[in-house]
Amino acid sequence: MAIASALFRCGFPYIKTLGMRRVTTGTVDVAPGENGLVYVLGRSVFLFGIRILNWDDEDLGYIGREGTNDGQFQWPVKLIVDKNQNFIILDEALNRITTMSSDGSFISKWGEYGCDEGQLNRPAGMALDKDDNLVIVDGFNHRVQKFTKEGKFLASWGQYGSEEGQFNTPWGIGIRDDGDIFISDWKNNRVQHFTEDGEFVKQFGGLSGNDKARLNRPAGVAIDEDGDVYVADRSNSRVQVFESDGTFVDAWQSEEIGRPWGMAVGADGTLYVVDGGDPNPMGVQRSRIVRMTLSGEVLDSFGSYGQYDGQMDWPHDVGVDSEGSVYVGDVHFGMRIQKFVK
Repeated sequence: MAIASALFRCGFPYIKTLGMRRVTTGTVDVAPGENGLVYVLGRSVFLFGIRILNWDDEDLGYIGREGTNDGQFQWPVKLIVDKNQNFIILDEALNRITTMSSDGSFISKWGEYGCDEGQLNRPAGMALDKDDNLVIVDGFNHRVQKFTKEGKFLASWGQYGSEEGQFNTPWGIGIRDDGDIFISDWKNNRVQHFTEDGEFVKQFGGLSGNDKARLNRPAGVAIDEDGDVYVADRSNSRVQVFESDGTFVDAWQSEEIGRPWGMAVGADGTLYVVDGGDPNPMGVQRSRIVRMTLSGEVLDSFGSYGQYDGQMDWPHDVGVDSEGSVYVGDVHFGMRIQKFVK
């Protein structure tokens, strides 16, 4: 397939495309594994589960299918590969967490619909903390819950509302190295900061609007090694930065950044931002990754709208591994994961 020449302007040449329709269709999350394996979480008529690929683009099969039985899924939204190379999958529709081994063997499932402790209602996000416990953003219950990986309930905090420690449809989650937790509170237009035990510390934003430090439908959250918090202020089409104590630092907004969705901080201290594809004045869709310093300088960008190698059609999230390789998940017609190496 042809390669878009615009990709080469910034030092991130296209390396490889993995997948195609019917193989990685409906990609919602991606996680690199050991020995060159890549795990793709998808939801579509062709794939409800995890597709296993390698960097030779060999289709090594898939795990899971649509349904409600063990090892089946209805609306998977998040995939974590733990240190034992087991899969942990969050299913928003089934309100449960499934754990499977890398060979596809079912290990366990837990979770049920409800509003009591340990029950879930449309969970939207999930992350492992420093103690290897699962912290789950329980979206429609407007709270955060913590469990062991085996499903033992440990703690819960939050309820519907707009006061400190309350939520209105929380979504994104970031966990700092010391265990502190940051939640994007979608409809309250703020990010809330908690200790690892759920004690409220601080909030950022809190008033809808486009003034500095205000947020409008915050989505992704990323945290650097110094504890600074980067927020994808999606409906304001900008990135905002706060110190770990909530002090506003800066807001970055430009045609170069576009509308941010997902974000990740690389090991080299570079911020990678998904420009989620707002139309520009010429009516041409933008789909790309913007590379920035942690002081807000746009270094370069790579990718363009399209379905050829190295192009993107509605990129949703980005990940960066320890070697600096960049992984981009294509949700729309691309239905694939692409890897870029500097």
